[in-house]
Amino acid sequence: MTEVGGCGRCCCTFLVTLGLTALFLWLSLKTSNPSCSIQSFYIPALKKSLDSSNTSINYLLQLKNENKDKGVYYDALDLSFYYGKNRDNFIKNVSLPGFYQGHGNKAKRYESMANSGNFVKKANEDIPSPGKAVFRVDLVTAVRFKIVFFKTKRHHIAVHADVEVDDSGQMVKKKGVKFTSGASKLCSCYPAPAMAFWFLFFYLIFFV
Repeated sequence: MTEVGGCGRCCCTFLVTLGLTALFLWLSLKTSNPSCSIQSFYIPALKKSLDSSNTSINYLLQLKNENKDKGVYYDALDLSFYYGKNRDNFIKNVSLPGFYQGHGNKAKRYESMANSGNFVKKANEDIPSPGKAVFRVDLVTAVRFKIVFFKTKRHHIAVHADVEVDDSGQMVKKKGVKFTSGASKLCSCYPAPAMAFWFLFFYLIFFV
């Protein structure tokens, strides 16, 4: 009986150790998508007091890597601009070069985009009535996470932001507008093996 009990304790200790190791590895591999936002958005042609013919869109894009111990490799950042919350009134596409971002860092890209200005008349009509004009910005890219000495596979990101602009030509929300997506957030690079192990672990403890 002593040998059987000792063997059982060894098996339990082994399983607990293996479970804790699997949990540690899962936490090490767990990743979070970068946080993307528009920090400023300015269209001189919409500023009533300026009466400008400059229809360029000036914007500040911010990308924040919220992973504390993982770097992020960005592919090219493809931005699409539309007037209104839907994609009916297209303005322009812009592509920004990819780059590497260290863990816990912020990256800001200030850009000025020239365009035809076909939206200006409609925007000036909308601003006095609802009090604001709305622009949609779509962002599509792919990221790879650097974990110690290796890179993960590419994770595709497709998000959008609705930016409201007033009669000063400036973005209404001063603290920035975050990009959002209807898709579920990235939780972990390799969640399935860890979940399978824990299922097996509890099955052996309670049912065997």
